[in-house]
Amino acid sequence: SWIYPAETPQPPPEPEFPLLALLVSGGHTELNLITDHLHYQRLGATLDDAAGEAFDKVARLVGLPYPGGPSVQKAAAEGNPTAFDFPRSRMDGTWNFSFSGIKTAVLRVVRKLQEENKILPVDDLAASFQACAVDVLFTKTMKAAREFNVKAIVVAGGVSANRALREAFQGQTEFPVHIPPLSLCTDNAAMIAAAGYYHFINGHVDPLDLDVLPTWPLS
Repeated sequence: SWIYPAETPQPPPEPEFPLLALLVSGGHTELNLITDHLHYQRLGATLDDAAGEAFDKVARLVGLPYPGGPSVQKAAAEGNPTAFDFPRSRMDGTWNFSFSGIKTAVLRVVRKLQEENKILPVDDLAASFQACAVDVLFTKTMKAAREFNVKAIVVAGGVSANRALREAFQGQTEFPVHIPPLSLCTDNAAMIAAAGYYHFINGHVDPLDLDVLPTWPLS
């Protein structure tokens, strides 16, 4: 659904299959191998907090307003991304993610500074956390893209609006990368219409009594 931005005069070139999709939002963080429209294989997902959820929780820990994603990004722009060396949860041997360890590390630093009656370096904390989260997302996605020999990478979901994450993917030259414009990174009717279109033309219809599930899996 998020492959086709609707606000451009002409649709962008359609990504070639197979492609790797990083879906990263407040409720999801997962890698999907997509071999054709509606043909998805989930390679891995977060085992605890979604990336967007981690941004919200860290924002709250350091006293930044909700929503955490934009607040952390704004503070991070004024901070030092190497001020704190937060742990990278690589989850080696799987395509899964984990963000609870990063969040806990931020909490420990905040508590220690508070116990010492020191002023929280909010900008540095935000920048260091953001750098850590982006590194984890980018590194694992690139590794999977090489492993499965994909022809393109798609980054989608609310966290795809994060400037540092966009710059990381747009700065690499190994794979074509497709990221929706900022206006289409969060929930919008265009992505629902696009998803519905491909389901409809393939004969996938559901009765009107279909139940609601806020975190419905992609596949």
